Amino acid sequence: MSSDAVLDRIRSIAERVAASEGLEVVDVELRGKGPRRLLRVFVDKPEGITHNDCETISRQVGAILDVEDVVPGSYTLEISSPGVERRLRRPEDFTRFAGNKVRLILREPQDGHKQVSGRLEGIEDRVVTVSPEGGRPVAVALDNIDRANLVFEWKS
Repeated sequence: MSSDAVLDRIRSIAERVAASEGLEVVDVELRGKGPRRLLRVFVDKPEGITHNDCETISRQVGAILDVEDVVPGSYTLEISSPGVERRLRRPEDFTRFAGNKVRLILREPQDGHKQVSGRLEGIEDRVVTVSPEGGRPVAVALDNIDRANLVFEWKS
């Protein structure tokens, strides 16, 4: 089975379990080789996740993965929060986090820049708009975004 197929099965299992607990799966990563493989599942909910949420998901997802032998060989399963500087991947992420500060790393330079930072305005027709501080809004095709993350803002 290809690594993409394995990740798809893992994501499907994790999403089913997470939904039953009122959580959403934000991302799934499988890193490394051999006995040092790390399977990381990032989960979230609007009010934030707790240690108990992670423990519950870990126990349930781990049991299903082991019974169905989804991940060949040994691995370490880690359930985690996406964090305050969470990665944005899906179009819905760019809608949900409109109004927040973001940093985009581009695949191809745009106007001579490989990075765009500022306030996320949103997404429309697969084009993400960011307003840099003191600058004009910048429109970036979703397909040209290599990596997008929220930027932590200290609010007092």
